[in-house]
Amino acid sequence: MVQQAGRSVIAVTGGMGSGKSSVAAYLCEIGGANGLSADAICRQLLEPGATGWLAVRTAFGERFFLPDQHLDRPLLRKILFEDHEFRHELNALLHPLVRNEITGCIEREMGQPSDTRTSKRFVVEVPLLYEARWEHDFSQVVVAYADEATCLRRLMLRDGVSEAEARQSIGAQMDLAHKARLADHVIDNSGSWSDTCLQIMHLCNLLWEGLGSGRG
Repeated sequence: MVQQAGRSVIAVTGGMGSGKSSVAAYLCEIGGANGLSADAICRQLLEPGATGWLAVRTAFGERFFLPDQHLDRPLLRKILFEDHEFRHELNALLHPLVRNEITGCIEREMGQPSDTRTSKRFVVEVPLLYEARWEHDFSQVVVAYADEATCLRRLMLRDGVSEAEARQSIGAQMDLAHKARLADHVIDNSGSWSDTCLQIMHLCNLLWEGLGSGRG
């Protein structure tokens, strides 16, 4: 994803339960940016007949499919977090497809007429950014950080899983503190949402100062 003059493509990443989706959404809202989600794109690619669906079916046969031909997502998720080799193989199948779709979405948007080209801003939420080694695709990388206890609590509440299951899920990804050390910017989302919002407002000024105040 090559940077173009007058364009800013920001990645937001983090860990499970760190609040990266909320951070990305608010950054889009106050910065007038277009938002994309790698997870949402991946879900679309895994719908029956889509390219990701075909890739999984070709690689693994009927194992992960329901009688109606939809993906058995709970089973896939279970194996994904239990089997490192399978996780690596699945990511190798899907990551290039997701990456191409993100690039295509941005290029299509950039091709639309606009009175203010500098207002073309993008925030892309990529949970496995560093794991996939996509960090150089973006002009800036923002990590949404939260302490371990907070991430565990949020994950258990959101997904209705035990603490052991939440720890297993979090442990399948790169250590969040390490991601924070690699990032261009870090938003600490361990506390209240109002505190987080103040940090995002400041970040918005840092990211887009001088690019114009136009939204969208």
